[in-house]
Amino acid sequence: MLILHVCIIVLTLAGVAIGRFPVFRMNRATIALIGATLLIITGAIPLEKAYQALDGNTLVLLFSMMVINSNLRLSGFFNLVVMKVTHWARTPKQLLALVIGASGIFSAVFLNDTIVLIFTPLIIGITKELKRNPIPYLIALMTAANIGSAATLTGNPQNMIIGMSSSIAYTTFFLKIAPASVAGLVIVYLVIRAMYQNEFSTYTFPEVSDYKVPVLRPLLIKSCIATGGMLIAFLLGVQVPIAALAAAAMLLFTRRVKPEKVLREIDFTLLIFFSGLFITTGAIEVTGISGWLFAWLKPIAERGDALLSLVSVILSNLISNVPAVLLFRPFVPLFSNPESTWLTLALSTTFAGNLTLLGSVANLIVAEGASRQGIHISFAEYLKSGLLITLISLTCGMLVISM
Repeated sequence: MLILHVCIIVLTLAGVAIGRFPVFRMNRATIALIGATLLIITGAIPLEKAYQALDGNTLVLLFSMMVINSNLRLSGFFNLVVMKVTHWARTPKQLLALVIGASGIFSAVFLNDTIVLIFTPLIIGITKELKRNPIPYLIALMTAANIGSAATLTGNPQNMIIGMSSSIAYTTFFLKIAPASVAGLVIVYLVIRAMYQNEFSTYTFPEVSDYKVPVLRPLLIKSCIATGGMLIAFLLGVQVPIAALAAAAMLLFTRRVKPEKVLREIDFTLLIFFSGLFITTGAIEVTGISGWLFAWLKPIAERGDALLSLVSVILSNLISNVPAVLLFRPFVPLFSNPESTWLTLALSTTFAGNLTLLGSVANLIVAEGASRQGIHISFAEYLKSGLLITLISLTCGMLVISM
């Protein structure tokens, strides 16, 4: 039976990495769910253990952040940000810097996937109006969102898992990783400018006509207060899921917005995907497969963070960054310096998403959104910038967090 269980786990992780199975109409969420179900049915993990494998803290945090993001989007907050970017930028270089800064900062506070989903059509609209090549700005959006999201425990799903699995405080994590993210954003700017020199030659934009952004002022004020309160609670040491859930509950207590409107924005597919992965990695522990993995990973981790980072980058691009973190999760407490290992994983699995166009979900969201508007970002086109950004930012980032 062990061979059968190994086959199910390998097929599940392979399907998650590819995103589909040939012929079948399945996505990452359904693949993870079916794999988890097969592991329960075949006895790899009892149902009671499967329930225990579900990380309630991470799922609650993810759901709460989705509620907060939904309210901010409905209030017009993100559209307002992009309008300000448009009016502040007077040259292509300034526009690039503002796109990188905005996507990096907001991805650190909110989920990077949400930020790129909202920003993609807005950046395409801006570049069309200004008659610029949208591709460098979209690549900047992808890479900056990934790098910016590494700075906090709420910036991306893998960091949420690390935050709930480790004892690292929100402030401690931020102070350790944020400098590396800032350096990474500067690297994104320099690489994109170097790769697209014609786009960023001396040029001044014509005056952009004023346009009104539809804003629900009461909801905007309430959303900003709830988000600000949540961030203060994080800094004061309140448990991250509790602070996020309290902010979400505050926003759901309303007379103005119908609950259906907010809940329609919730990505239940992502919650299903996470649940399936939690059970799959739980089965790896229950079946004893984790012992083999630990025997392989321990010598690598003990040789230093640089080698561990390299393995994390490879795993993240083979099976995606969330499954990579989940595979490491049971063993990190057994290493000699767990905090350093967690920080290395957070940095390397997130920065690894910039290596290829398929490296992160955020990249795919931007590429698909651009494709629907007739803009094709090829694998090779992205790789020209992505490879350099990943190698330089990861090297600088590892040096920064080791200081």
